[in-house]
Amino acid sequence: MRSQPASLPLAPGKQDQTVIEVKDLNKAFGDNKVLQGFNLELKKGENLVVLGKSGSGKSVLIKCIIGLLAPDKGSIHVLGESIPDLNESELDKIRVQIGFLFQSNALYDSMTVRDNLEFPLRRHWMQNATQDVDEMVMEALSDVGLVHTVDMMPIELSGGMRKRIALARTLILKPGIILYDEPTTGLDPITAREISELIVDIQKKYKASSLIITHDMRCVEITADRVIILVNGRCYATGSFEELKRSTDPQVKHFFD
Repeated sequence: MRSQPASLPLAPGKQDQTVIEVKDLNKAFGDNKVLQGFNLELKKGENLVVLGKSGSGKSVLIKCIIGLLAPDKGSIHVLGESIPDLNESELDKIRVQIGFLFQSNALYDSMTVRDNLEFPLRRHWMQNATQDVDEMVMEALSDVGLVHTVDMMPIELSGGMRKRIALARTLILKPGIILYDEPTTGLDPITAREISELIVDIQKKYKASSLIITHDMRCVEITADRVIILVNGRCYATGSFEELKRSTDPQVKHFFD
């Protein structure tokens, strides 16, 4: 289960539809070599989890994928575009097609829930949209079960509700790809499970391709179609949750003990 990761079978017609491809990715900060030849392929409609300990380079990986950090070596292709070769204007066009759920939620405290959800619409308005803004806001809130919060302020919401609102804002532009950065961190076990199950619901409804960065094993078990274990900057092992759970490799077993 090492060195030569193999993807699990996908539904018919999806096998060759790669939406994110990372090859031989290297990123260092001074003498700290964070990513060392990391490889990843996210298939259309797949929930792919990157599992690693805190400080292993998971967040650096996401920042490289969306063009916030430039790799030292290697290639990153998103929807067929080479991310390191794009200028800011070209990156913005790609980012509209990528939803990003921040670990901190990144809601604007001075704005109502409605205003928070309208913000990406004002910034990236879709001229061919067939819905008006209010319909899009209410649909996104319905997806996360929080229609009644539309005129509330973030401070009035629980941590789990704020996470759901952040996810609703991510969904409002109907991105084909969603990146989840530690989606259950800081949540109680019941709320964390609800968020994990919501990630699966979103995948089913929108056929979204999702890259989930986490060290929460319960989240991995619920959400993952396939798991990559990140160790020492490399893709150390890959497989389904159950396949990896049965592994006798000490480096893999460490995550399941």
